[in-house]
Amino acid sequence: MAEKSAQPTSGADILVQCLVNHGVEVVFAYPGGASMPIHQALTRFRARLRTILPRHEQGGGFMAEGYARSTGKVGVCVATSGPGATNFVTCLADAKMDSVPLVAITGQVGRPVIGTDAFQETPIVEVCRPITKHHYLVTRTEDLPRVIKEAFYIASTGRPGPVIVDVPKDVQNQFIVPDYEQAMSLPGYQPDRKASRPELQKVLDAIRQSRRPIIYAGGGVIASNAAVQLKAFAERTGIPVALTVHGLGAFPSEHFLCLQMLGMHGTVYANYAINEADLLVALGVRFDDRVTGKVSEFAKHGKIVHIDIDPSEINKIKVAHVPIVADVGQALRDLVSMIDQDRDAWAAPPPGRAEWIRQVEEWREAEPLRYDDRDDAILPQYAIARLWQIVKERGKLDDTIVTTGVGQHQMWSAQYYHFNSPRSWFTSGGLGAMGFGLPAAMGAQAAYPGKTVIDIDGDGSFLMNIQELACAYCEKLPVKVLLLNNQHLGMVVQWEDRFYKSNRAHTYLGAGADQAPYPDFVAIAKGFRVGARSIENKEDLDAALEEMLDSKGPYMLDVQVPFQEHVLPMIPGGATIRDIIKA
Repeated sequence: MAEKSAQPTSGADILVQCLVNHGVEVVFAYPGGASMPIHQALTRFRARLRTILPRHEQGGGFMAEGYARSTGKVGVCVATSGPGATNFVTCLADAKMDSVPLVAITGQVGRPVIGTDAFQETPIVEVCRPITKHHYLVTRTEDLPRVIKEAFYIASTGRPGPVIVDVPKDVQNQFIVPDYEQAMSLPGYQPDRKASRPELQKVLDAIRQSRRPIIYAGGGVIASNAAVQLKAFAERTGIPVALTVHGLGAFPSEHFLCLQMLGMHGTVYANYAINEADLLVALGVRFDDRVTGKVSEFAKHGKIVHIDIDPSEINKIKVAHVPIVADVGQALRDLVSMIDQDRDAWAAPPPGRAEWIRQVEEWREAEPLRYDDRDDAILPQYAIARLWQIVKERGKLDDTIVTTGVGQHQMWSAQYYHFNSPRSWFTSGGLGAMGFGLPAAMGAQAAYPGKTVIDIDGDGSFLMNIQELACAYCEKLPVKVLLLNNQHLGMVVQWEDRFYKSNRAHTYLGAGADQAPYPDFVAIAKGFRVGARSIENKEDLDAALEEMLDSKGPYMLDVQVPFQEHVLPMIPGGATIRDIIKA
């Protein structure tokens, strides 16, 4: 049994020491009455642990997500009880849906008054039970080391996800002699799952028998740090790769075998290929409705191999002919090894494979992403494409991270900004939480001070957490915001145009047709002492993007764009490839 420290220590100091013991370097924390002891303890650890003060708890939660998504480490955020804790709800739901490792620590009212509707009390564990991977209400100070150890282990193993730890104020204040070597108690939790050789042989047999295979790869590939293995597997088998929105960067966008994003706003050729494939190799994906459309029609012509760490995802949406519950990184490493051990069998492509690759290439040449550019306005697609081109010309693609809010700009970013490496792109995919982009970018910037981090945002999303410009300035986080300002909730407007006869139902965000663009984002940014500029002429775009990228501190470039643009192609919700709306 490990020797205990002989020094009585407060629960708050024990908690923060546990964070240090787990290698935490940055926490995003907003104080309040029930969490004050934790913040006092954080000041005593400031030499080893950076505390970033967001301006809203939701901002802090999204920052912790940005930190986690960019590093693969557990993100940590702290809030007080009641409204502080409930402001984490959106972040926790987002992290749950997108499989992000997060530990959210909340203060709670003292144990004697729990359940009495005390000031700023909410039963946050009960509120968050369905949207977290696990949850704790700590009722004994002695349990803190074990609980924090378990929280980090659960958040980061298996399918990653958020864990909430609710700590009453008197538990924080109580002094005990801590035991930091307490063993975890997690009976039944078995996150380490590996594919067996016989299972993987079935995958290889299916590939050898297939004439028209496609790899469908998602965020699980990135979560398992398997991008290198995916590239090796695709190249050895010669199978084209279609990516989910969270899979972007898991396979090089400029690789010949990359079909870019599939699904509702994916490329026409990726969706054609999925529709005609006789084998779908699904890796670290969950068959989300934005990918499948009408489920009964999705990939109905072929067999499905599904490899995922989460057994609940297997056969949940589509029945897999070869279901494998395993870490996708381990599975890909072993698949590549098995191929390399039997090189003769893989020396020549199976019959019909060359014709399939030619067909995919014909679709790609015939149906590229396209839009009708204009000289009299800056189209959002053009602005994003130019940003990517400039970053590429500077040789900085691998040193640049892109986040987004939610809406049209999010999908255009996925289409026109091309990612060749993992953890260089992340967005709120499953939950679709507006306000994600700016704070997530700040979390990534805190993790990588030397990288350029850009939030491509829309005016609706940007407004939801615009207060975090104050945090960006005060914490010296030089994030860049490319604001595509169309004065509307663009994606809802698009659906209004397509399905509601263009009836505008509270989707206009401006002050009136006879008014200047509203609000004045440049004035707001400058009020936060953040660099800013607004442009509307196409000839000004490149210089403005260069100025944004060269800025030493946080910077917002407000680009006026027309609201009439639609994200195309588009497969309407619940529809099929036959219903695709092309540009």
